Amino acid sequence: MDAWIEQQTTAIAARFERELDPLVGASSPSGDVRGAEEAAAVVAALAPDEVEVERVPCSSPDHAPDLLLALRGDDPHGARILLLGHLDTVIGHADHRPLRREGDRLQGPGAVDMKGGDILALGVLRALAARRGELAQAALLLVVDEEWRVGAFAHVDRFAGWDACLCFEAGQLDDAGEHEAVVVRRKAAATVRVVAHGRSAHSGSAPEKGANALLGLAEAARAVAATHDPQGPYRLTAVPTVLRSGDAFNVVPGWGELICDLRADGQSAFGEVLQAVPRAVGGVRLEPELVRVWPGMDAREATGPLLERASAMLGRPIVAGARGGASDASHFASAIALTVDGLGPRGGGAHAPHEHVLMGSVRPRAQVALALAAAVLEHPHH
Repeated sequence: MDAWIEQQTTAIAARFERELDPLVGASSPSGDVRGAEEAAAVVAALAPDEVEVERVPCSSPDHAPDLLLALRGDDPHGARILLLGHLDTVIGHADHRPLRREGDRLQGPGAVDMKGGDILALGVLRALAARRGELAQAALLLVVDEEWRVGAFAHVDRFAGWDACLCFEAGQLDDAGEHEAVVVRRKAAATVRVVAHGRSAHSGSAPEKGANALLGLAEAARAVAATHDPQGPYRLTAVPTVLRSGDAFNVVPGWGELICDLRADGQSAFGEVLQAVPRAVGGVRLEPELVRVWPGMDAREATGPLLERASAMLGRPIVAGARGGASDASHFASAIALTVDGLGPRGGGAHAPHEHVLMGSVRPRAQVALALAAAVLEHPHH
């Protein structure tokens, strides 16, 4: 193994748990300004002295600014490396718990999605600060709205053409469970919202005078689910996830909404799902729309040589993998050819009370991330 990788891995692993503790301790659900500010303050306090701390406008209105830690290199022709993560979680304040250790698990809200990855990225930035002579620029961008953003992503133009984007969503093993893997392919993602406009009526004395929005949405949910085709040409998954309708047990609901989660290899599949939703059911008018569309990502060809060089430095294979979940890496993939995701520590239970990071994964995942960074330093893409 390359000596720099081994040395920096030891430094990252030694600090990991005590740095993750205050970051998980900062409850930061999406959209909560105070929580985002607290999480950003924790990271800024842990940042290496060489970086400039900048707050940049978030993609979503009414959010705290995103956090950018910028490291200026000494070689204008050197590498430009973007490290990427997010500070927001899906766990609300009421269910927040501090980080706790149970055996090999560090358990807490956002531990694996993705505050553990943020801490690992911070360690890589600290390691890059020691190699400023080979850098033009490096930066760690941590956004505060990844878990529920419906608008356009704001940061692509600023970093377009950089040599590499390394994103620290949770790590994984290859399909055989033998080698560390990274994510170079992701599905496109979309959220469908169907609004039902029915007609209220007393459900006991005059139900026939109503138009039941709930029943209309039930038909819409069945129509969406019928398009689910994970083995098909687009590997489409179409899953109804949220249904809201009605305010009282004795009133025919006159309004409601249905939320569905879509993932596919091509965005054109999402339009076909919309077309499958009926526009009227039993006097209920249905209005389907796409409220959130994220691009897919396929960097397999571009990143192949990079993974080979990094594997040689590491002395073991780094396997190219895929994942269905959405990530901000997909936004950068169209503007930065060498985009690699899934560099964070491994764990499980994302978005659930038992969310955790596996401490045993910190060293191998740090080695993978450092090897990729070192490979970029040696062969800047530009």
